[in-house]
Parts: sequence; C-alpha cells; structure tokens
Amino acid sequence: MRNPLSDKVVTIKPSGIRKFFDIASEMKDVISLGVGEPDFDTPWHVRDEGIYSLEKGRTFYTSNSGLKELREEISHYLRRRYQLQYDPLHEILVTVGGSEGIDIALRAMLNPGDEVLIPEPCYVSYLPCVVLADGVPVTIELKEENEFRLTKEELLEKITDKTKILVLPFPNNPTGAVLRREDLEAIAEVVIEHDLFVLSDEIYSELTYGEDHVSIASLPGMWERTLTINGFSKSYAMTGWRLGYICGPKEIVEQMTKIHQFAIMCAPTTAQYAAVEALRNGDDDVAMMREAYNQRRRFLMHEFARMGLKCFEPFGAFYVFPSIKEFGLSSDEFAMRLLEEEHVAVVPGTAFGECGEGFLRISYAYSIDALKAALARMERFINRLRARD
Repeated sequence: MRNPLSDKVVTIKPSGIRKFFDIASEMKDVISLGVGEPDFDTPWHVRDEGIYSLEKGRTFYTSNSGLKELREEISHYLRRRYQLQYDPLHEILVTVGGSEGIDIALRAMLNPGDEVLIPEPCYVSYLPCVVLADGVPVTIELKEENEFRLTKEELLEKITDKTKILVLPFPNNPTGAVLRREDLEAIAEVVIEHDLFVLSDEIYSELTYGEDHVSIASLPGMWERTLTINGFSKSYAMTGWRLGYICGPKEIVEQMTKIHQFAIMCAPTTAQYAAVEALRNGDDDVAMMREAYNQRRRFLMHEFARMGLKCFEPFGAFYVFPSIKEFGLSSDEFAMRLLEEEHVAVVPGTAFGECGEGFLRISYAYSIDALKAALARMERFINRLRARD
C-alpha cells in the first residue's frame, strides 16, 4: 500500500514538553512546575461576558478577521500600551491563539528555501512551523552570559542572501529573557540594512518586571517590516478560550486572512466577546496577576541563591531557567530523575533547542505553596547529587 504520510511531517519531532507530563500523569503525588499556563481563573467579569453572549444567542460565525468591535479594542489597546497604530479593518486578524498567528504568518510569507532566523532556546512551535511552510530554519544560539538576549553580532553572523524573516520571541519562553529598547534598536538597524522582516511574538508583553515592554514595531522604520503577535492566554489567564491576534501591513494580513478563512473560518465567537471585556476593563486584573508572578519570581531567585543553584535573573514571562551543568547530568536525565525520585515535573532545556542543554525550565505560574513544596523536594535531590561527588 502507498505510504499515506507526508515525509515532511514525519520528520518533525513531537514537542519535548509532553514526554514528562505523560509520565507524570500516571504517578501519584507529583508537583508539576512545567506547564506554561496561568493558575488564575479567567477574571469573573470576562467569563460573565462570555456567558452573556451565549445567553443572547451570539453563537454564529463572525467575520473571518474577527468581530469588528474586538479589532477596534485591540487597536485601542496597542496604541495606549505600546504606541502601535493599526487599522482595525485591514491590519488586524483575530486568530485561534497566538500559535495560529505564527503558523499562518510563515505560510503567507515564505517561499521554498527562504531562511528564517530563530533565536534559541525558544517556544517549540517556530521551527516546525517554518518546516511546514517550506522554509529553512536557521537557529541562533543565545548565551547565558548575555542573559539570553539576542545581540546584533549574533544576528549578523547568521544572515545570508536567503534570509527573509527574523523570529523575535521576547519576553522569552523558556528563559524569561527580555529585550530592552537599546537591544531592539541595534537589531532594527541590522533588519533594515539587510531588508528583513520580523515576526515578533509578544504574547508575554504584559508580564515584565522592572521595565515596560517595548515593541520593535514601534521603532522608526520597523512598522512596515514587522508582524506583531499577541493574545489573551497569558496576560488575561484565558488559555482555554484559544484567542490571539496578529497585526501588520495590510498586504500581508490580507494573505494570512485567506489561509485563516479556508482552514479556520473564524476564531471562537464566545471567546471574542469575552476578549472585548478583557481589553476594556481588565487592566487591574493584569496588574494583580503580574504582581503575584513577580512575588513568585523573587521567591524562586532567593531560594536558588540559598541552594547555590546558578540562575540568571529573568525579567519577563513566568519562567526561570536555572543551570544544572554542575551535576554532570544531561537536562533530560536530571528532569527524569527528579520526577522519578522526588515526584517533581520540570521541562529539560533541550525541549526548546539543543542549546538548552544544561538547563531546566521551571514555570512559576503556580501558587507559592506549590513552589515551596516543589523546591524542598528539589533541594533534597540536588543535595544527594552533591553528596555523591
């Protein structure tokens, strides 16, 4: 019988995150610090608006691009928060999460053989989505000594005459790294000089600690070269609502909308009505959750210092990326033993690229009590490893 599968799809590896949680789901008394999902409920007034939309029978398709009302609110939000100007009629597309935005942007922009620069460690979807769009992923290894920030020099080393797009995943999953204005200005200079485009994934833009997020699209000469991805999952605790958006020049958004309309039709209607409420009246909810995450972040950094576990201080998202190189175990071995011996689930750094070897991703989207219990178990484990030596 003829092979029913696509060679391209078969070569793509499944997400490295799931392995440990499939095992953990079969174990008792496991504390998971691995899932990148807020532990907060969606704010009640947002849920209530979703319920109200159902009660009113608002259960039909919306426009392919999304509710006009929602796109207008997205436009207002981006202008007041990040000084970005987008026409809600032609330059904003509502998607099924930020992940769909990544996928359709790459499919709309890439021709076979076009190269896409991907700084790693990074979110697991970029590389396979490039492959599925017939592009060529080119990774840039980010370094701990640079706080996992992308530098101008690292970018220049990887550019060729086939380079078309730079993925800019900051604030970063898994490292928690951020790019400040001066970092972005140096990168923008290179992007303009080499006539590149930027796919800027800013899903964690509201979760920064110390300085406000700066969008590269707000810098001179970058608006027309940038597609900005954002959404509601992280900042508004709306992961299960599956709602995001992507903004950019009309000629690119129009082509993405064609893919979206044939594959998806439109994002979930109920979620769109709820998102309007989130944007209009959710600032206080975001501030409350951000403060709680910041408290947990400071707690983890204090505990790592006390335990003698090396970890650079992250200023974005809700992850820490401690180094476990001192123990002589691979990230996968360390994570598996920690799960088996102490029933704590974390994600090996290699799930986010080979340069993540020697690190772990730990999410602090969990209660302080859960973090305290997990770190007590983790300290027992590393003390045994150190005693062995």
